[in-house]
Amino acid sequence: MFYMLISVIIFAASFLFAMLGLGGGMIYVPVLKWAGFSVKEVAIPLGLLLNGLNTLLALIPYTKKKLVDWKGGMAMAVAALVFAPIGAYAAQFVPVKTLLLFFAVAVFGAAVRMVFFAKSPEPEEMMPLKKRSVIGSGVGAFAGFMGGMLGLGGGFIIAPILMWMGYKTKQAAATTAFVVTFSSFSGYLGHMAEGHFNWTLTIMVVIAVVIGSQLGGMFMSGKAKPKWVKSLYAVVLFAVAVKILLGVLL
Repeated sequence: MFYMLISVIIFAASFLFAMLGLGGGMIYVPVLKWAGFSVKEVAIPLGLLLNGLNTLLALIPYTKKKLVDWKGGMAMAVAALVFAPIGAYAAQFVPVKTLLLFFAVAVFGAAVRMVFFAKSPEPEEMMPLKKRSVIGSGVGAFAGFMGGMLGLGGGFIIAPILMWMGYKTKQAAATTAFVVTFSSFSGYLGHMAEGHFNWTLTIMVVIAVVIGSQLGGMFMSGKAKPKWVKSLYAVVLFAVAVKILLGVLL
């Protein structure tokens, strides 16, 4: 029954974050920690695995709608792929409370950025491909490192940058999913040696992610309104950041 409750929460997070092109690691990791699992040995590795699965599967409806910028996102994806395992390796040298504090600050920063993007109209012009690739490689490296260390795919860093580059909300979500898939699985491999999986829980939450990612991706690529999505994204991020901070500081 307890595993079922965790699976329902993971399903809801997968639906929401698949809409945004994110894996949901910023929900998965705190939920697994709340459930009593070790942060470094269970929550972060399993969070990265679910993160990657969510974005990988969300790419199916996004690809059908031709929303993914494969060329524009490639430099970012490769950089994230390379730096995510380095971040995962670095995590073993950082205390759990420090990791969670970094996690909360990163999520809070993403929420603040999204408040500003929610008020802005959809961009009309995109940066040239060469400029996007150069900036993207640096952003991808940073996002991959932070994502690998914190159990995230780094999408909370990537999505706002893509919007700043001129991507429309749905394009940004789809391209973020492409990049986050690389960083998540790469980061997961970096943590795998230290991970201790509860296979019953893993199977249940993987099923929840499969269903949630498909429904969320289809909704975003179809009926979702950009302004509503960005506003909801900001609210969720603020709530997660406050919850983690309270857990670390109290």
